[in-house]
Amino acid sequence: MLYWAMVFLVIALVAALFGFGGIYVAAAGIAKILFFVFLVLFVISLIAGAVRRPTVRP
Repeated sequence: MLYWAMVFLVIALVAALFGFGGIYVAAAGIAKILFFVFLVLFVISLIAGAVRRPTVRP
C-alpha cells in the first residue's frame, strides 16, 4: 500500500510540475488538433464503410 501511495505521489508531482509550468497550454493545443484529426478520420472511415458494404439481395 505504501508503494502505491508513493507512485501516486510521484504522478501528482509530475502533473503539478506540468500544470504550474505552463506546459498545459501546449498540451491543450495539441489535444485540440488531434481531436479534429481523429474526428475527420472517423467520418472518412464511416463513409468508406458505407460505400463498401454490399447490398443485401432478397
